[in-house]
Amino acid sequence: MPARPRADKPPTALYALSALSLLLLWTVTTAHATPPDTPPAAAPAAAPATGPVTHCAPGGTLRGPHGQYADIALCATHTGATMTVTAAATCRRGTTGARPACRTSGTWTAHRHGDPATGPTATGTLAGRADYPGPGTYDIGATVHVRSDPPGTDLHGEVRATLTLTEPRPAPTHRVDVTPHHSTLKPGATTTLTYTVARVADHGDGSARLGLIGEESTGITLTSADTRCVNPLPGRYPSTTRGMYALDCALTDLQPGRPTTVTVRATLKAACSTIVSKLGYWTPKGQESTGGMLTGPTVTCTPG
Repeated sequence: MPARPRADKPPTALYALSALSLLLLWTVTTAHATPPDTPPAAAPAAAPATGPVTHCAPGGTLRGPHGQYADIALCATHTGATMTVTAAATCRRGTTGARPACRTSGTWTAHRHGDPATGPTATGTLAGRADYPGPGTYDIGATVHVRSDPPGTDLHGEVRATLTLTEPRPAPTHRVDVTPHHSTLKPGATTTLTYTVARVADHGDGSARLGLIGEESTGITLTSADTRCVNPLPGRYPSTTRGMYALDCALTDLQPGRPTTVTVRATLKAACSTIVSKLGYWTPKGQESTGGMLTGPTVTCTPG
């Protein structure tokens, strides 16, 4: 009776097939391999951000006397030349595990990380718009008021977080200057100020809006003979009373190389007031709503 073949020894045909497979694999791999002197292809660059970018970090926990507490996260959202700092609160109450909806309000201050002795790089109100200081690492401190809905949680406190902002600061599109340079107001006197508004970028159009605002409680009056400027009308119709502490100027012919000027008279009573300036502008992009806000110079006041 013939001996049976051993199970652990493949037949000769199988050896031949395996050898052929290895030869084909080696041939294909060699044909498509990258030559040793050819550097690997670089990874494609990340596409730049085209919309708002948000960075968040834990800020701390506020606690109340009856078991209420709120975990706070601080977030900075960068959009072009401006940014917004917000405080998001996750609230809990007592030992029941109830998690009421909470809203936050307050103010914030940002310092460059590791340099707390210098003045703040940026300040603002929570959820309000502020100038974007540019990329870097910032220590952000916020004074926060947290309230729940339904009522039951009412907490105040300080929270802090360190955020690294990476987006570049965009090139300016407009510029606002005031003369006399370093001018100051004086109580009981009238000062003439000339604001120069320039568009310095080719994109956009010639429309912009210059706003000047004094401190309403001081009785300051801002006036201009320029027909493009009006004092705001805050009351309900048929009220005709205008807010004389502010001035709103609609500019329509700004072009690179063609700035415009607005002359303003600021009259103070017995109290001091500063004047801040803002410039709002559009950057048309089809039918998309785009634009920005530029903080102009602040005119200060010297008592006496």
